[in-house]
Amino acid sequence: MFTGLVENTGTVLSVAPTAGATRLTIHAPTVAPHLHLGDSVAVCGVCLTAVALTPDTFSADLAAETLSRTTLGSLTPGRTVNLERPTPAGTPLGGHIVQGHVDAVGTLASITPLSADLAATDWRLRVSIPRHLMRYVAPQGSIAVEGISLTVAAALDAPQDPLLQFGEIEIAIIPHTYSATNLHTLPPGSPVNIEVDMLAKYAEKLLAAREQSATPLTAASLIARGY
Repeated sequence: MFTGLVENTGTVLSVAPTAGATRLTIHAPTVAPHLHLGDSVAVCGVCLTAVALTPDTFSADLAAETLSRTTLGSLTPGRTVNLERPTPAGTPLGGHIVQGHVDAVGTLASITPLSADLAATDWRLRVSIPRHLMRYVAPQGSIAVEGISLTVAAALDAPQDPLLQFGEIEIAIIPHTYSATNLHTLPPGSPVNIEVDMLAKYAEKLLAAREQSATPLTAASLIARGY
């Protein structure tokens, strides 16, 4: 389990097909020394397993499912990626519960400074996400973008055109988050990994199960209840 508090960033060295999977190798001198073979590590919000280590790098294998559901298959050497190790039991949960199980890929529509002082300004991030995920998004709720735990400032209505299968969310970004993550390296149009709050998905499932198990009101059921 992760909390979406990016520990550090790393740099992609290679993304190379192998006999069994695609091998991703990342230069991460501040994170790699703390990993052991088999450890989990989140890369841009995707939970991966360290399968090879050097003092400055780690490698992870990307399954076909990972390549199809996330942005990792489109990474190229030199790209900056967000890194987070799992949250140890008993430590404060500074962000929100993040599993590293990406729901979909969204698009960074825009990231706009709110003042002319780019070194100290807040930023406004707008992200397009698949329309079916909009039901899990609420203003002041949590969402993970590129593995970063963020708070939704506004959930915009999805377009009425059925051919446009996306909605948009806006997020306020503080200067630290902008500079300490890969957000400052992403131009508009970049694909980004999206993980919605899993508590919303569980709540939806429980409510659906309750509705399915509820006895429908019919004349027979009302008579049986004494009406």
